[in-house]
Amino acid sequence: MSIFDIFRSLEKERRSSGPPQFIVAGLGNPGPRYENTRHNTGFLAIDYIAEKLSAEIIRSKFKALCGDVSIGETRVLLMKPQTFMNSSGDAVLAASEFYRIAPEKIIVISDDLALPAGRVRLRFKGSSGGQNGLGDIAEKLGTECFPRIRIGIGSPAHAGYDTVDYVLGVPSPDDREAIESVFPKVFNAVEMICRGENELAMSRTNGQQ
Repeated sequence: MSIFDIFRSLEKERRSSGPPQFIVAGLGNPGPRYENTRHNTGFLAIDYIAEKLSAEIIRSKFKALCGDVSIGETRVLLMKPQTFMNSSGDAVLAASEFYRIAPEKIIVISDDLALPAGRVRLRFKGSSGGQNGLGDIAEKLGTECFPRIRIGIGSPAHAGYDTVDYVLGVPSPDDREAIESVFPKVFNAVEMICRGENELAMSRTNGQQ
């Protein structure tokens, strides 16, 4: 091994053991009552990512359950805020301020009523679209310019059905299968964003579905 190989190895080790450079926050509500509901799709996506990376989301910090992982050479903090959906920004802001992570490196994964189950959309800025967790994060960070991955949960089948009851309800087996089917695409999007491949992430995530 040459001296250059040694330096490269040391630099790679330094990057993989340092503080997180990105935050990936999945949104949901804490507690058994909400565990498998549509509104907890962000939590489920984080669990999938953690499993892919052989990590556990069990450390309590920043009003969230957290886990430290490496995606390639990038250190990432996985988060499941425990503040309830409407106050998700409290946890995200606390972590971002502690590690000095800019909004463009905070990836938020949430459910989306406007998308059919089994569809996914990636945007790097924009309004909350009525998703209260995204809205609170934008308010607390003071900007709407952060990556957000929206996972479709569908919408009530008939007019007059209470939206709150719907998002806090458990999806049908078919819808649950459709929702979980996009988790690999979500994981791939997170990987690409962490590598700085934002345009490629947009293209592949929002392409033909």
